[in-house]
Amino acid sequence: MATATQPAQIPVEVYLRTSYEPDAEYVDGVIEERPVGENDHSSWQFAIQQWFGRHLEDWAIRVRPELRVQVSKRRFRVPDVTILDRNLPIEQIATHAPIAVFEILSPEDSLNRMMTKLADYEHMGIKTILVLDPNGPHFRFVSGRLEPLPAEPFTLPGSACRFDLSEIEKLLD
Repeated sequence: MATATQPAQIPVEVYLRTSYEPDAEYVDGVIEERPVGENDHSSWQFAIQQWFGRHLEDWAIRVRPELRVQVSKRRFRVPDVTILDRNLPIEQIATHAPIAVFEILSPEDSLNRMMTKLADYEHMGIKTILVLDPNGPHFRFVSGRLEPLPAEPFTLPGSACRFDLSEIEKLLD
């Protein structure tokens, strides 16, 4: 009878001093690859960065693509785009809950893995967790479940930031 092999456990210190291309996530001692690299994914990531980048000073934010976020002691996630409060100290790895994180779906993303990642963000205290599908509907993760993203603009809780899907879509290239 064949048995499934467990992935090798990596100490967190090894993960933190190792470069991955593209960056990988660390979940309870296991390195998890992140699907990225396709045009649609990249275009959405860039459009989100452009939209929020236009308002850095007005909204007192920092916009970071693919920034490591320590969501718990043994879990590090890498959102596609992270919005940080400019009033908090700059950290090489975010340990304070960001204002918002964005995940842009790739064809290789699995629902189970994505839901676990989104729950990690929520557990950390991130109030705005958005999931954008370049080829389908968009969602907001709230109280452990996905809800359709409203079409009308809204303010991100705990900030002066506005999310405006129609304006972001205009920035897609």
